[in-house]
Amino acid sequence: MSERSKTWSSYSMDKSITLPPNEIFRNLENAKRFAIDIGGSLTKLAYYSTVQHKVAKVRSFDHTAKDTENDPLYEISMQEEILARLHFIKFENAYIETCLDFIKDHLVNTDTKVIKATGGGAHKFKDLIEKKLKLRVDKEDEMTCLIKGCNFVLRNIPHEAFVYVKHADSEFRFQNTHPDIFPYLLINIGSGVSIIKVESEDTFERVGGSSIGGGTFWGLGALLTKTKRFDELLQLASKGQHTSVDMLVKDIYGGSYGSLGLTGDLIASSFGKSATADKEFSKEDMAKSLLHMISNDIGQLACLYARLHNLTRVYFGGFFIRGHPVTMHTITYSINFFTKGEVQALFLRHEGYLGTIGAFLKGAEEDNPNQYSWGENYAGSSGLMSTSPDLNPMQRARSGTFDMLEMDRLERQLVNLPLLQDPSSYIPDTVDLSEDALAREYWLYCFEEALDGVVKRAVASQPDLPEAAERAEKFRHKYLHKLQTLRHQPFAYGSLTVRSLLDTREHCLNEFNFPDPYSKIKQRENDMALKYFQKAVKSLEELSWEQRQFALVRGLLAGNVFDWGAKAVSDVLESDPEFGFEQAKRQLEGMKGPPHKCALFFVDNSGIDIILGVTEAIFTFFHFMIFLVLASNSSPALNDVTNNELQILTERIAAMDPVIQSAVKEDRLTLVQSGSSSPCLDLRFVLFRMYEFYFNVTYLLYKMISNQIFSHVRILLQCSLIRVLSRLDKVLAGVVRERHTDLVIIEGMGRAIHTNYYALLSCESLKMAVIKNSWLADRLGGKLFSVVFKYEVPPDKKPTALDHVPVMPS
Repeated sequence: MSERSKTWSSYSMDKSITLPPNEIFRNLENAKRFAIDIGGSLTKLAYYSTVQHKVAKVRSFDHTAKDTENDPLYEISMQEEILARLHFIKFENAYIETCLDFIKDHLVNTDTKVIKATGGGAHKFKDLIEKKLKLRVDKEDEMTCLIKGCNFVLRNIPHEAFVYVKHADSEFRFQNTHPDIFPYLLINIGSGVSIIKVESEDTFERVGGSSIGGGTFWGLGALLTKTKRFDELLQLASKGQHTSVDMLVKDIYGGSYGSLGLTGDLIASSFGKSATADKEFSKEDMAKSLLHMISNDIGQLACLYARLHNLTRVYFGGFFIRGHPVTMHTITYSINFFTKGEVQALFLRHEGYLGTIGAFLKGAEEDNPNQYSWGENYAGSSGLMSTSPDLNPMQRARSGTFDMLEMDRLERQLVNLPLLQDPSSYIPDTVDLSEDALAREYWLYCFEEALDGVVKRAVASQPDLPEAAERAEKFRHKYLHKLQTLRHQPFAYGSLTVRSLLDTREHCLNEFNFPDPYSKIKQRENDMALKYFQKAVKSLEELSWEQRQFALVRGLLAGNVFDWGAKAVSDVLESDPEFGFEQAKRQLEGMKGPPHKCALFFVDNSGIDIILGVTEAIFTFFHFMIFLVLASNSSPALNDVTNNELQILTERIAAMDPVIQSAVKEDRLTLVQSGSSSPCLDLRFVLFRMYEFYFNVTYLLYKMISNQIFSHVRILLQCSLIRVLSRLDKVLAGVVRERHTDLVIIEGMGRAIHTNYYALLSCESLKMAVIKNSWLADRLGGKLFSVVFKYEVPPDKKPTALDHVPVMPS
């Protein structure tokens, strides 16, 4: 161990640092840009890095030779890819010199010359930073950074904003972020109060403020209680009774003042009793009274400005808030009182990072990070800590030491599915586990029970790599720790759902280079199902039209039974390889109806589900609709078919069957990526159409060159764009608009039950799944392998194709 590492270790023990530095400053050797936000007590550091990680690639074999008939359909290989990642670390200023030393020793990217800095303490540590890191410190405007950071988290983190509900089963109620985040009011409570109206990405103004803020609470509190630390002052306030110090309405009138609508327990005068009472007041009571006085003043100001500017979205942040339950509760109470519940006090999960995120974005403007979508990496993020002092107190005591947020750049920009009836009210998840204690405990237990099986499949997916077993154990430890955190803090990453539990597991698997643990299983089942394909087609051709319509749903739902992600099914498949498609199919029945223009079908599992179940549906669909779009995962998740796999499967099936071949050739059957890497489906985030590139580039050219030259360049650009787009996958949001999609089919337990069960679409929709979990079946009032078949028509539309579809037992 080096001398510096020894110093860090001893310092860590003194200060209760719970993570080693290589976990705190991950991928530091690839860091390219830095930003820092230094406040009065906390430092927030940001940097951009590139991360090498493994991805599973599938490549089709050449099946033209006769002797390859028994070969696998495709080969699987692990390849290295570069991922862009943003790191945000928050720590106490007491650690700043030690942290800078660690960064200096591990920073190898000599291209980095500048560090962007913001915050009131930036000037104080400027010389230290420049000396330690040999980087020039560029100071950025604090308010501009704050707004840029706020816009970024609101746009990229779905469960960023929450309301605080004291004494509720879940203290945090996360809000559904509106697709258009503007306009909003940001109340930043530092030493004083700044009230900022934000109208667009770069348009904001300070519309008001007050000198009575967090500094006032701290300063007066120190004079009254002789307590010098801000957090200790809040701790005193949490134990106090303000009614001992404040004069209430009932103290003046003997009760309520009904004619003015004033209740008896309303504060008439802050600290009013201290002027007349001949007694000593406790530190706790004075701190509580002071907190109420400051919070009520800020709350009333916020309400007045919200009404003045006709705004209902009001976010609170700053040193005064910082996730403290007492400040969030008093602000919430004040807002509720003054607006009679018309405006909610909204807080931000990553409020402490806004300044450093904004400073980083200012330094990275040449890369235009706003053109990408970013997603929180749960494997590397600390998550929101509990505000309850009684909940996991040891973890609560250490939570302020280090805190981390990591965000990964997504392949393409993601947008709302155009067919959502009201994107602002769309909530993908059916059950919020943070508010349903019974369901939460059950699903946490389920994921813990399934962990051994996931570890086993992860190792089996990489048989040629001897270190796979060691990495798999590290994955087990990491994910188990996340589950334990979520048991104590179900709100750590926003609303806890089955989807977020699955996503966290996928992030942890990727962290240890297991991009597709089910790859071998999917390959085997796809090969097996293809052998039965022509037999299934022949049996379909022998059916009457009426029988074929019923076969469609029977096939889809029977195929959906085969799901290795469901423990009840995987147990059967492990013990009974003969568990057959035909046996499952005979238990289910179906639908009928006239034509649609285009159906968008979100498909589910590999193997029997996609090859026999969905392919049977394709044959029937083309009798009563013009176009069919199959949307599959962009990246692996459980045994769900990915877009790359589906491309190969469709190519092989088209070579075997003229109907599919003709549909592909005529572009009536289109394969697209959904943008998802989860067994669940969030319709707020589907792949964006690439034509935006054309409009952005042509606009820039128009600004730069003359009209005559521009007209020639535009024609060349259009031709080039057409050639490029012809080689790219068609993007889901664009295809939906082009094809005038009027039917959406969502298949599978994750996509149609755990998510989207209550989703309202602007066209007809069909949600179907087989319940493969006995607890969930019981919750829904059915039995294991019961069928959910939910057909919905928007209120303002008449049904076209599925007007006589029966709803199956659920």
